[in-house]
Amino acid sequence: MRRNRGHAWLRRLVRESNLATSDLIWPVFVTEGTGVRSEIESMPGVFRLSIEQLILDAKQAADLGIPALALFPETDPSLKSERGEEALKPENLVGRSVQRLRADVPDLGIICDVALDPYTTHGHDGIFESDKIVNDATVDVLSEQAIALAQSGCQIVAPSDMMDGRVGRIRKALDGAGYEDVCILSYAAKYASAFYGPFRDAIGSSAALGNQGKQTYQMDPANSDEAIREVALDIAEGADMVMVKPGMPYLDIVRRVKSELCVPTFAYQVSGEYSMIAGAANSGWLDRSACILESLLSFKRAGCNGVLTYFALEAAQLLNDG
Repeated sequence: MRRNRGHAWLRRLVRESNLATSDLIWPVFVTEGTGVRSEIESMPGVFRLSIEQLILDAKQAADLGIPALALFPETDPSLKSERGEEALKPENLVGRSVQRLRADVPDLGIICDVALDPYTTHGHDGIFESDKIVNDATVDVLSEQAIALAQSGCQIVAPSDMMDGRVGRIRKALDGAGYEDVCILSYAAKYASAFYGPFRDAIGSSAALGNQGKQTYQMDPANSDEAIREVALDIAEGADMVMVKPGMPYLDIVRRVKSELCVPTFAYQVSGEYSMIAGAANSGWLDRSACILESLLSFKRAGCNGVLTYFALEAAQLLNDG
């Protein structure tokens, strides 16, 4: 077995999985203001960006060969409400960001979350009624949000709420509004994970959510077969692509989805995964560059078509430098 490992060129020749800049999607946090580049304390090296700063970094991403970014807003607390009405406005922070990106960086793809947690005072992904998150009323609002995102110019909407039936309703709503070409990337197997904490800091939902969990609508980390059923339902409802979230702790789910359902499959290397690697590297305990590339290669080996990662810019630079 060692003969094929004896030379660098030969290792490259027989390599089973390869990582390229075209596999990377860059999640970005956008905030109000001008000239804002605010580092997120729990995600060292990741920033909330005002729109003109976003454009500068988006141009860099496009130049590096990154095909798309995913936008997440830090919503002004004064604009949050129980039902998240701010999410439905085409000229909200995300809408204005999309419009600028389409005008200034036209070759970069734009993915926008369909979920209410950045906009609700309680930090949940849906509508609260009678002390619980209700399904159908939430789906009604999410369908309107998807149309608002399409109106702003978003090319891929990504429902991340885990309500039942939302993909079919969103597809019907988009088609009915004349947005048949807008794709749906469904967070089809999204787990109620402990790895999301830094992300909630970034969008400002941590304090509102408090100690409440999302176990009544996100998946139990113990379940695998359930993920296959979730993904199959979303495909049947019209999802063009599916996502597993979190990433590395759930690569077994990625492998099953890709092998059993044979659909375009993505995974999200979430904030907690980023912070663990970045924190250990900043302490000198890990080789940062090597661990970034190895971790991302593991997604490709598991079957991912692409990976959402906060390391996207850094990884692309490393890959381009050879």
